[in-house]
Amino acid sequence: MIIAISGLTGSGKNTLGELLAKKLGYMLVCPTFKDLAAKEGISLMEFQKKALKDPDIDRKFDALLKEQAAKGNCVVTTWLGAWMVNADIRIQVFAPLETRAKRIAERDGMTLTGAMKHVKARDDDNRKRYLKVYGIDIYDDSNFDACLNAGIYTPEKLLGIVQSVIETKGC
Repeated sequence: MIIAISGLTGSGKNTLGELLAKKLGYMLVCPTFKDLAAKEGISLMEFQKKALKDPDIDRKFDALLKEQAAKGNCVVTTWLGAWMVNADIRIQVFAPLETRAKRIAERDGMTLTGAMKHVKARDDDNRKRYLKVYGIDIYDDSNFDACLNAGIYTPEKLLGIVQSVIETKGC
C-alpha cells in the first residue's frame, strides 16, 4: 500500500508521515528540496528560484520520488506526492498560516516575521511552479481521501484519523 501525505510548508505532513510509517512498519519516502539545496551549497530559496527557471529540476525530483514509491508499502510526504504517485490513500494536511510560520520559526531558528515571509514565498513559488510544470494546483483538495487540520489536532490524533481512513477505505 502507498499512502501519500501532502501539505504546504510547515503543515505537519512530515511529522504525520513519520508517525504513520513507523506505526505501519513502512518505508518513509521524503525527499526534499532542502536536501538538494544543501547538496548544491545554496539556500532553499535560491534553489527554488533555480527550479523556477529550470523545470527539469522538478521533473528529475519527481521521477526519483515515483521510483522510490513504486517499491510499495511506503508513506510519501512531499508537496506533490498525492499527484505524482499511484497512492492508495491520499491525505492533505493543512494548518493556518500563523501556525505554520510558528513551526518554521522554531524549527529553523527564524523570527516569526521572517518565517511568515518565508512560508508565504514558498507556498506562492511552489504553486506557480507546479502549475507551470505540471498543471497541478496545490490548493485544489479534490484529489484527497481526507483533509486534516493539523492546526487543531495533535500529530497523534491525526495518526488515529488516518488509520480510520485506511480502515474505512478497506486498504
